[in-house]
Amino acid sequence: MGNKGAKTRGSTTLTSRQIAMLMANTNYTEREIREWHEGFLRDCPNGRLDKKKFREVHRQFYPQGKVDNFCKHAFATFDQNNDGTIDFDEFLLAISATNQCNLDDRLSVAFDMYDISGDGFINRKELIKLITAMYDLAGETNRKGENKPKKRATDIIARIDVNGDRKLSKYEFIAACKNDPVIRRLLAPNT
Repeated sequence: MGNKGAKTRGSTTLTSRQIAMLMANTNYTEREIREWHEGFLRDCPNGRLDKKKFREVHRQFYPQGKVDNFCKHAFATFDQNNDGTIDFDEFLLAISATNQCNLDDRLSVAFDMYDISGDGFINRKELIKLITAMYDLAGETNRKGENKPKKRATDIIARIDVNGDRKLSKYEFIAACKNDPVIRRLLAPNT
């Protein structure tokens, strides 16, 4: 729609405008952005990351886990323009959001990924999907008793659902995850 910037999406060249935008929205330096871009182009020579390659990359980072369930939700979240691919800008913003940000920001990204209905809340069913995907990704095999996804989701909602509507707002979700050591370890392992 007349957006000149749209022509560069998926481009194999990195413009000074892109670098400025990425520096403003991440904690990466220009040098780091250029290094990420080189690596991105090695894996995606056409400047686009499709769903298949996205899963392959995650399998490298989580060799013991099952990545498909997680990747389905993550890809949909990071493909901001819904074109079925992730360009370098979308990729680096996603990497930054999941690796550089503080715990609240990382949990906010997780919330956005699993608010499948897009209604601004995570219900029990969505929370079960999130917990199951995180278990799969981390290779977590202990899913009995307190660690059963349905049980954990039910307990989290019962404990944190402030207004009794049986779903979690983003604020409630972040508080719940920060106070649940298992979920916190799975969603934000480096904090």
